[in-house]
Parts: sequence; structure tokens; C-alpha cells
Amino acid sequence: MNEIAALSHLLERGELTRADLRELTGLSKPTISEAVRRLTDAGLVVVVGHVSAGPGPNAEVYAANPEAAYVIAVSVRDTFMGHSPSLAAALCDVSGTVRARLESPVDFEKTDPVEAVAGMVERLRAEVDMTGIGYVQIGVAGAYDPKSGIIHHVDVPGWERPGLVTELGERIGLRVEVDNDVNLAAAAERRRGIAGDADGFALLWLGEGLGLAIDLGGTLLRGARGGAGEIGYMPLYNLDGERRADLQDLIGGQAVLDLAAEYHLQGRTPAEAVSAAAGDGPNGERFLAALAERIAVALAAVVAVLDPPLVVLGGQIAQAGGIPLRDAVRAAMTANAPLDTTVEITSVTDDPVLLGGLDAGLGQVREVLLSSLRS
Repeated sequence: MNEIAALSHLLERGELTRADLRELTGLSKPTISEAVRRLTDAGLVVVVGHVSAGPGPNAEVYAANPEAAYVIAVSVRDTFMGHSPSLAAALCDVSGTVRARLESPVDFEKTDPVEAVAGMVERLRAEVDMTGIGYVQIGVAGAYDPKSGIIHHVDVPGWERPGLVTELGERIGLRVEVDNDVNLAAAAERRRGIAGDADGFALLWLGEGLGLAIDLGGTLLRGARGGAGEIGYMPLYNLDGERRADLQDLIGGQAVLDLAAEYHLQGRTPAEAVSAAAGDGPNGERFLAALAERIAVALAAVVAVLDPPLVVLGGQIAQAGGIPLRDAVRAAMTANAPLDTTVEITSVTDDPVLLGGLDAGLGQVREVLLSSLRS
């Protein structure tokens, strides 16, 4: 238990001296010294420096051995408007330091997903030469049902195949987990972004596709079959009860491009069109107001059902719209939503799916390291 307490603090806080560990754990000087010695002998802790401690020798500074474990996050990028699908991947050590990143287009009509992901993982492992405990977290624009082992609602060829996740684990030789990409983005928002201190929050992903992640006090709601948050399928009806469209048809990528064209805004992608609105004066403001009215349709349903203390707007469109889009959505929500909630733009500027995948994986491998001390 003493080793577990010391290693937990080193994993969470980074570099610490034995005096720091004594203060954090409440253990005696001899006890913490013995715990650190055992962790060092086991290769789980290393000395990374020295600091002055007054009279006598300098105090050693310890850290969790970064080589003890590593995480690989893989993001499966969908096709859109002629863009090729691709894989983006990153590897970090157990300290959370990113050691390598790769991105490569993949023709999944011709390349099996198992071979594509395995190839990316092998390239990362070769670049960094990691030999500790490994873990792979994959993010997909779909709903993964761990009971059936099937990824539903995914548009990338081959990824809906039954048994795919098991095949990936066997081919790579590491534990492999799959999660919805927006859930992973929410994990990054919780750990690195504006939602760090929130009791709970909803992340509305505005990109080429739509998604919703629901964080309940740090736990993500995934649903019975992993489909919680597939808000793009929410149907829209007119007053006569006739189904008009889905929410994807209202604020999905193509819908945003079509709306931008009505305001004579140029852009090859939805994000480019929204970004162009920022420099287009009153016309751009009118476009953002119209887009915000549509976004408020989705958020009104989310707020009415969940009543979250915070809604975060994420995804490429939200990042491109920034503060002007946030303010327009706030105004639309004030006019149309029955309940009051705080609306913010994501503050995670790097790839949130990869970062969230690394964060999720770190939690798993760190638990494995701590569990190894319990046995």
C-alpha cells in the first residue's frame, strides 16, 4: 500500500522529492524511503534530478519511469466531400509526454482496417522503441457496443465488421479499446479544457458530422449499446407531423456549407466557410445568427432533457466560429431555450480526439501499474 500511494502521486503530479511524498502520503521518513527504494528497484520510478535541501546532500527528485508503459491513440478520420479517409495516431509514455505523431491517408476500400491500424502502431513503436506495458485506444465516428464487439453507425468501409476489435488486439498484441470520437474529445475537454472544474457538461460536436458527449461528474454516458450521443439521427418534424429531416440535415457539414452559400460566403469546408464569416462584417454576423438559431434547436433538446451546468461547443466548425459563434448561440438560446445553461467554446486547440484517446489510455495503463503492486 505504501508503494501504491507513492507511485499514485508520482503518476498524477510528476516530479517529487521524498519530502514531498512524505507530506502527500503522511508516511514516516523511513517508510517512504523504503517505498521509493522498492519502486526504483522494480523499475517503476527513476531519479530525474537533485534539488538543494539546505545543509547536507541535495535531495533526489523522483518521477515515474516514463518507459514503464505507453499509450497509442488512433483517430479514424471519415471521408467528406472528396477528402480521403485517414488515420491519425500519437504515442505517449506513462508521464503523458507525447513522443511521436503520425497521420496518413488510407483507402479502406482496398486496405483492411486491421492491417492499416497495425501498420500505424508498428511505425510508432519503431520510432520510439517502447518496451513497457502497451495500450491502444481507437476513436471512431460511430457507436461501439462492447457486448457484441460491433461498431455501429460508422461510414468507413470495413469498420462495422463483427470481431474487428478482437482481430486488432490479436494482430497488434496489445490491449485495444474503441470509443466514440466525441466521447474522447470530451475526455480531453475534462482533463485539459474548459470543463475541468465542471460538475458535468455536454459537448456538442459541430464538424462534418454531429455528435454529443454527456459527462456526468467525470463519467461519460455511453448508453446500452454505445450509442448515446448520436444526436445527428434526431428526427425533425413540421407542425403537421411530417418528418422533414434529421438534425444532421440542419447543422451537419453540408448543411452549413449550403447555408453559407446563401450568404455568399466561400469555403471548401464548413470550417472555412464559418471562418470566412468572421471577416465579412454584418453579412457574416447574419450568417452566424442564422447558424446559431439552428444550433439552438439541438441544444434546446439537450438542455431540456439533461439540464447540464455547462455546454461546450466543439469540433472544427465551433473552433472556426470561436467567440462570435458562441455569442450568437448564447443569444439564440436565451430567446428559444426553456432553461438557462452556460455555453462555451472548446479550449482544446490541438486534436481533441487524439488527446482524449491518450488521456483515456493513460488512466488504464496507470491502473495496470498500480494493480501490479497489489498482487
